[in-house]
Amino acid sequence: MTVESTAAARKPRASKRASAAKKPQSSEPQLVQLLTPEGERVQHPEYDIDLSAEELRGLYRDMVLTRRFDAEATALQRQGELGLWASLLGQEAAQIGSGRALRDDDYVFPTYREHGVAWCRGVDPTNLLGMFRGVNHGGWDPTTNNFHLYTIVIGSQTLHATGYAMGVAMDGADSAVIAYFGDGASSQGDVAESFTFSAVYNAPVVFFCQNNQWAISEPTERQTRVPLYQRAQGFGFPGVRVDGNDVLACLAVTRSALERARRGEGPTLVEAFTYRMGAHTTSDDPTKYRHDDERAAWEAKDPILRLRTYLEAEGHADAAFFTALDEESDALAKRVREAVRAMPDPDDMAMFDNVYADGHALVDEERAQFAAYQASFAEEGN
Repeated sequence: MTVESTAAARKPRASKRASAAKKPQSSEPQLVQLLTPEGERVQHPEYDIDLSAEELRGLYRDMVLTRRFDAEATALQRQGELGLWASLLGQEAAQIGSGRALRDDDYVFPTYREHGVAWCRGVDPTNLLGMFRGVNHGGWDPTTNNFHLYTIVIGSQTLHATGYAMGVAMDGADSAVIAYFGDGASSQGDVAESFTFSAVYNAPVVFFCQNNQWAISEPTERQTRVPLYQRAQGFGFPGVRVDGNDVLACLAVTRSALERARRGEGPTLVEAFTYRMGAHTTSDDPTKYRHDDERAAWEAKDPILRLRTYLEAEGHADAAFFTALDEESDALAKRVREAVRAMPDPDDMAMFDNVYADGHALVDEERAQFAAYQASFAEEGN
């Protein structure tokens, strides 16, 4: 048999394998949902919540203001005021729902996109922008709001959260820890290690994965053959998939997972099935790898629109409420823009401070070299 005939004989089998590998996930996944895309309230046998009209308006306000802040930050980057920005557009329900499920004594380990969770924790939006403008390494004290600094390294915060949660358990506290990450980070070894440690040590931690369908330009189907939440089974703890565009469901599911952790029953993996409406960051062009019709399909599931529809249908909010919120949004955007432009430039030598607690010879050498380099420009100017 020739090489050509051997290859031809194998071709059908290879095509079958390729076909299986490219088999798309179901377009209508099974997930926990309490508010349909059409704004209709539905019940779930395991997860349900009873919120007052005021609480519902509060969730809507949180999402609207978070989206407006995010839009303003994106505009500031495009105008050269920020070096980079990671938008959360489309993920407001996942972040606000889970963020409002937290108690004050719970601790949060975010990525670099959890602007809505930061809002829920009381972190001033302007403090999120210092790092993206290059004036600091994070503009808030993590211990003040139990909200850790943004983590740029993909997936590492899950290990930090697991270690912290193990410490919480050893201290005998009844608080919980939550770690946020994306579908792309779920492919990282750090995440698998954190799953192992948290399960073995029964750590009071909730792993909250925002599956926004795209790890930069890689779709979820290139990362897993099963739904992400099912991975928890292999590590010995439960996982649940929730409609990430349903703020009520995200609140109910996260609250349940946190309560489970506080009771000493160990970790839970929550997969919020949502969608990144914009670019991965402002350095990305999503039109290069995804189609407009995909975004259009998800726009019909917009988390803010569906809650507004429900509020109006039930008479929980009137025109005056929405008008006042629009004015509050404008004021927030104005404050953010003015605060960014007023941020002072950092001391050029500050980057060498606090690298080591007791100093380091190599850092001292690099500081001196950089100082000499900076001074050379002044000499040339003279």
